[in-house]
Amino acid sequence: MSFNLIDSVRGLLGADLVPKASTQLHEDESRVQRAMSGIVPAVLSGIIQKADSGDAGRVLAMAKDTANSGTFSSLSNFFGNNSLLERGTDLLKGIFGGRMNDVVNLISNFAGIKSSSAASLMSITAPAALGAIGVQATSTNMDERSLVSFLDNQKDTVMHAMPSGLNLAGIMGLSSVGNMAHRHSNVISGVTEQVRGSHNAGRKKSSTWVMPVVVILAALGLVWYFSNLKNNRIERDTTMAAPTEPGRIAASPTAPGTVKVKLPNGVELNAYRNGIEDQLVSFLNDPARKVDNNTWFDFDKLNFETGSSMITPESMPQIRNIAAILKAFPNASIKIGGYTDKTGNEPANLKLSQARADAVVAELRSNGISNAQLAGAEGYGSKYAKAGANASDEQRKMDRRISVSVRKK
Repeated sequence: MSFNLIDSVRGLLGADLVPKASTQLHEDESRVQRAMSGIVPAVLSGIIQKADSGDAGRVLAMAKDTANSGTFSSLSNFFGNNSLLERGTDLLKGIFGGRMNDVVNLISNFAGIKSSSAASLMSITAPAALGAIGVQATSTNMDERSLVSFLDNQKDTVMHAMPSGLNLAGIMGLSSVGNMAHRHSNVISGVTEQVRGSHNAGRKKSSTWVMPVVVILAALGLVWYFSNLKNNRIERDTTMAAPTEPGRIAASPTAPGTVKVKLPNGVELNAYRNGIEDQLVSFLNDPARKVDNNTWFDFDKLNFETGSSMITPESMPQIRNIAAILKAFPNASIKIGGYTDKTGNEPANLKLSQARADAVVAELRSNGISNAQLAGAEGYGSKYAKAGANASDEQRKMDRRISVSVRKK
């Protein structure tokens, strides 16, 4: 898929939304992060359902109006601005109608934050979601039919992003994914018949069964696909990658390929063969290998929640290993670099890569590493990304990484 709606919305919201919201709303940052993990796909699901239910024209108008007004580009100003929040609330009402309060309460209970905080966060997300759709609709000259098709192409990405435990389907009156697929097939076939009727009034009705059958078959395939997904799947960004620029040394663990990496102080680490621990210790132990600013070692088991700087729990052992290596080499210091792929806008990518690099440095500090051994953190955004924004996620994943550069031995 050449355009990822989830990534676009998260890029518009920015990496600094969560800490800023935490301060302004007086909520715990981790709970705000949990809320946003549900709000973005929930709002987009509401938009998709509204378009699927025969109101594609209204969705298209809302999206284009939001894009043209520039409201979605002022998201950082929403806090403390009642008129902007009211505008966002109006958009939410347009999306969810009478179910808006139910969705707000669902997010509130899911994340453990106040209902008023959930409402504010959703009021900020609604213009970002509609604005992203509006920009895309305008640039590609979408009509109602192409909007429905566009949203359908985004549906599985939105569904995958929905966190486990957020029962939005019950609130939205969707008993199953099959219900959504069936509804979409009706919308597509209905709009298709309207277009055919306006341009081909004299054609025989016997030809009108082709498109509905094709769409229904596609919908059945979609139902089967969703029903076989694991219920607790959480999409994450990964830092594993292959070499992309001179001087970069990508970790390339082999399966099973685990080794014991021995440190000078007698500590042994469990690590991948040729992984970051193995390569970093070899570099520090080898006097012939000189320190420079162009040699970087990639983490191979460091993940973040999608679109955020929150490090996943399973990544902590590798960070603890890097901390152990620094403790065994007390004269060494390192710099952390953060990188993203080319999707989204570059200012947002720079913010996200910086936030992720900072998060790793903060975690190393919490593991007892002093500032003397930490030469800073820098986010490079998509500066060194090789895969295009339209490349597959598998290719783009190689550009999303965190790396270590030794600055002193």
